[in-house]
Amino acid sequence: MRAKPKSVADFFPAARLTIAAFATGLLLASLIFQPNTKPAEEQAKQHGQLGVPDPAWGHTPDGDPVEIHSLRNAKGMEARITNYGATIVGLTTPDRSGHFADVVLGFDSIGGYTSRAYLRESPYFGAVIGRYANRINNGRFALNGDMISLNINNRPSHLHGGLRGFDKVVWEGKPSGNASLQLSYESKHGQEGYPSNLRVTVNYTLTDDALEIEYNARTDQDTIVNLTNHSYFNLKRAGEGNVLEHELQLNADRFTSVDANLIPTGELRSVKGTPFDFTNPVTIGARIEERDEQLIFGKG
Repeated sequence: MRAKPKSVADFFPAARLTIAAFATGLLLASLIFQPNTKPAEEQAKQHGQLGVPDPAWGHTPDGDPVEIHSLRNAKGMEARITNYGATIVGLTTPDRSGHFADVVLGFDSIGGYTSRAYLRESPYFGAVIGRYANRINNGRFALNGDMISLNINNRPSHLHGGLRGFDKVVWEGKPSGNASLQLSYESKHGQEGYPSNLRVTVNYTLTDDALEIEYNARTDQDTIVNLTNHSYFNLKRAGEGNVLEHELQLNADRFTSVDANLIPTGELRSVKGTPFDFTNPVTIGARIEERDEQLIFGKG
């Protein structure tokens, strides 16, 4: 059974958990596995078909119906994905000893994602982020000689697509093969201030060893797009404490510095001698209390 959070605060004992958990997610997402070459009929038996919409997930505050789908493989892995925000709700997987646990943070009902407490904190659990992941300074960018102004939702910046980004809309879901879920969404010209109509599809595929995510976007005008998934990982089990004792290694010798408003400066700094040196395995919390400017800006 996966732990059911009582509130958003249950997931945030400290602000530093946000960055630490997301860093672990980046590590897991970097794993590469061999493609599945088994016959389609055998894959269908192993992976199963998409689950039918779960009525228990109900509706958004606007009355739109929300579905949840499950993908499974022969090893017992299960990915649960909702069409609200194209969000990964759960990812149950075995550890090296064969013990199963849900290792991503999420809620067991749609109400968790639409509650005032959740929207106030805006952690974006497991959601697809768009149109543009990360911050856009002052909500403005230049395109083809014009200055484009976007909605401000994280003063003084535009963050993760604005007031109603891709994480807060209902996507259209349909099967794509025997082990995949395809989710689509059309963002209209002018939504949140962005130019161009934008058609986005996200394919989730559960293989023998991984959950793969593939993004595709088509526009009818010049625009900017920067898509990602915002899952938080806890390898001990969702809701079981923090990830500060998780050991992490990153094959990166530089990092992107930010200013006091968390806007990337464009400078790529060496990790050597900083708390961000994970070129060798080290626990996430080992240096998180250091008085480093970047840690202070990010609150951990």
